[in-house]
Amino acid sequence: MKEVARFEIHYTQFLDPSGHLCDTPAPAELLDVESLRSAYRLMLLTRGFDAKAIALQRTGQLGTYASCLGQEAIGAAVGLAMRPEDVLFPTYREQAAQLARGVKMSELLLYWGGDERGSNFSEAREDFPVCVPIGTQTSHAVGAAAAFRLRRQPRVAVSMCGDGATSRGDFYESLNLAGVWRLPAVFVVSNNQWAISVPRRIQSACDTLAQKAIAAGIPGLQVDGNDVIAVRAAITEALRRARDGDGATLIEAITYRLQDHTTADDASRYRSDQEVSEAWKLDPISRLRAYLAGTGAWSKSDEESLIADCAERVEAAVVDYLATAREGAEAMFDNLYDRLPTQLDEQRTAALAEAASTDTDRDA
Repeated sequence: MKEVARFEIHYTQFLDPSGHLCDTPAPAELLDVESLRSAYRLMLLTRGFDAKAIALQRTGQLGTYASCLGQEAIGAAVGLAMRPEDVLFPTYREQAAQLARGVKMSELLLYWGGDERGSNFSEAREDFPVCVPIGTQTSHAVGAAAAFRLRRQPRVAVSMCGDGATSRGDFYESLNLAGVWRLPAVFVVSNNQWAISVPRRIQSACDTLAQKAIAAGIPGLQVDGNDVIAVRAAITEALRRARDGDGATLIEAITYRLQDHTTADDASRYRSDQEVSEAWKLDPISRLRAYLAGTGAWSKSDEESLIADCAERVEAAVVDYLATAREGAEAMFDNLYDRLPTQLDEQRTAALAEAASTDTDRDA
């Protein structure tokens, strides 16, 4: 018997939960003060938006909403590291990455309010919309990455998903094809420990989710997902590899979902208050704020000013969202095809007639 292969998965953390740098030295460029201040502003804005979206849902002004509370560092690092020409394939908890990419808060509110126009981004035009089906966006990313390679474009497809998606066939197939074709793709797994009510420990027998990259023949690594510096380092290197023609990378970012799965969920039914309280001690925003304050790069007045600015920006987005006239009944058809098939065209006509009839009855 002889050994034919050996593999290792490395874990990276530069900033500990108390906001101090670890013994492992972080790349100097990632400690740039202005860069970290920008990341902090984005993370706090995301958290403010998240809280407002939940409040809107609770008061009947928004549909079911998926909170990203506790995961802001992952999205911020990914969104800020990508180039404008790259393409993001998000799941439903990537608000920070989308905001970094130029998606407007009012557009996100439109989406969660059930308005198709919320997926028609005024910026980041080629980024894909929020993906609710689990894992399917990974295969979409592979398709785009294949196109980039065929066209010899120095662009990267970045797919983001949760830990539960790594058990889907779409995920494995996407990794496999990305490995075989050496595609310019990056797969970011936000391992928040819960796939709705299913804990990580019974989702997979793997010691890490990062090791699922081994079977695909691509690098897999694990990072502290609550450490924005570590995530930024990992995604930056993965993007470089992809752009240089060295193929895909899988990044597992360890974090925790501090809110319910969605506003339609009650996480207290399947996890303890103690578990959530312990997870709060790892909060990515408190961690980065502590580091910046410790280096003299952030003050109480900076914090107060930012909180006020974020609140103002969020409220302005809410005003825009609520002031947007509702779409007509035809909207559910008009975003499906360039030219509707006969059956759907007939349904569209019937829907418009029904809507007109309802309006007449209401006026009467």
